[in-house]
Amino acid sequence: MVGVGQLGAVSDSLLLVGLVALVALAGVLVALGRAVCAARRRQASAWAEIAAARDRAARVAAEAERAAAQKIQEAEEQLAVRRADAEQEWAAVRTELADRRGELERREARLVERERRLDDDLGRLAESQRRVDERTSLLDEREQRVTEVEQERRRALETAASLTAEEARAALVAEAEGQAKRESVVLVRSMEKDALKDGEARAREIITTAIQRLATEQTTESVVTVFPLPGEEMKGRLIGREGRNIRAFEMTTGVNVIIDDTPEAVLLSCFNPLRREVGRRTLERLVLDGRIHPQRIEEVYEASRAEVGEQCVRAGEDALVDTQITGMHPELVALLGRLRYRTSYGQNVLKHSIESAHLAGTMAAELDLDPAMMRRCALLHDIGKALTHEAQGSHALAGARAARRYGESEEVVHAIEAHHNEVEARTVEAVLTQAADAISGGRPGARRASLESYTERLHRMEEIAHENTGVEKVFAMQAGREVRIMVRPDTVDDIQAQVIARDVAKRVEDELTYPGRVRVTVIRESRATETAR
Repeated sequence: MVGVGQLGAVSDSLLLVGLVALVALAGVLVALGRAVCAARRRQASAWAEIAAARDRAARVAAEAERAAAQKIQEAEEQLAVRRADAEQEWAAVRTELADRRGELERREARLVERERRLDDDLGRLAESQRRVDERTSLLDEREQRVTEVEQERRRALETAASLTAEEARAALVAEAEGQAKRESVVLVRSMEKDALKDGEARAREIITTAIQRLATEQTTESVVTVFPLPGEEMKGRLIGREGRNIRAFEMTTGVNVIIDDTPEAVLLSCFNPLRREVGRRTLERLVLDGRIHPQRIEEVYEASRAEVGEQCVRAGEDALVDTQITGMHPELVALLGRLRYRTSYGQNVLKHSIESAHLAGTMAAELDLDPAMMRRCALLHDIGKALTHEAQGSHALAGARAARRYGESEEVVHAIEAHHNEVEARTVEAVLTQAADAISGGRPGARRASLESYTERLHRMEEIAHENTGVEKVFAMQAGREVRIMVRPDTVDDIQAQVIARDVAKRVEDELTYPGRVRVTVIRESRATETAR
């Protein structure tokens, strides 16, 4: 019983082990099946990818074949086009070569014909040269015979006269020269007597006639202009807040504004008539407009200066019409018009020039000269006074250079440069220009010496200031008691401005004579302007 029971336990254990083994085997088989399935799926996926790759490769190959076929077709078409173009070009080249070959053949034929003609010409020239040589030899023989005959004749004359040919010629020349000198001395003495007898009376008659036929007004210039105002309140607007308007006006125009107790009027003071006229027009526009401030003053000043420039041109044209002169350069006309605002010892220079032109024309007509040329010389004789201080030399020499530059004749140029005897007068036109200038300036009431010396002193003050580097504008103001110098701020610094003021004051003190004191003010001003849009 015991053995049977142990046997049953053993069989149960074996059975359990077998079941466990079967379970393990089943798990292995399941895993193996799953692995096989996964491998088959991967294999199927790989075959599918291979098939897709083959399809893509086939499509790429087909597309490549189509592209290659298309490229080959395009290349064949281009080749055909280029072949056709090349054939056309070759045909054109062959045609051109044929034309050139024909042209070369024609040129060769012409050269052959020309060479034949040259050979014929050379033959004729050789024959002509031979004939010339023969004639030359004959002429040489004849010349030798003529020389021998002339020598024999000269020896016979010398033997008969007991003189050589040189002695006879010298004696004849000396006798003719002495006779001519005697006759010329007698003629010159006779002419001198007649000239001394009649010249002075004739000159007085011509000058008196010219003066009597000329009727011009006597003019004098002042350095002050009275400007009327619409009301007393305008004086305050002209002065501005803390005097800024009047300072800006004087700084811009260079004209002194004198505001005193004179009712409804102010005085404009400036030795330069042109600058004073620009200041008067500027003030007139400002008063009419009513807007008075520094920026507006500058704008109106520029417009007034342009207007005065146009007035100068019109004044020059009127002077040409008055003196019947044409064909003058426009720049000379403008310079001539500027003489309207210049004075010489209180006499208006433009009116003086017109008066001199009429005098010179009248005297030229009396002397049977060209009146138009004389009027031109006299009208332009003081043109140098219209030039600025930048023109070097006296007004006569500066005016002559300007006239020559603008195309005037040498007679006119010489009359201008010689009218103050800085150049010796060599022509009748120059002498008559001097006479007309002296008559016009010397008549009673025409000039005042005091005003001229005053203006010359102020001009010299401005010239001294302008000689410094960096100076932009210079104004002599307060009747010559103040010199205001505007300098460029980018060129002159503050220290250099002080140096300029000291140097100008020193030179004015050394070179000029003046009453009282002269204050030199150097203004260095920087401005920055932008526009808001």
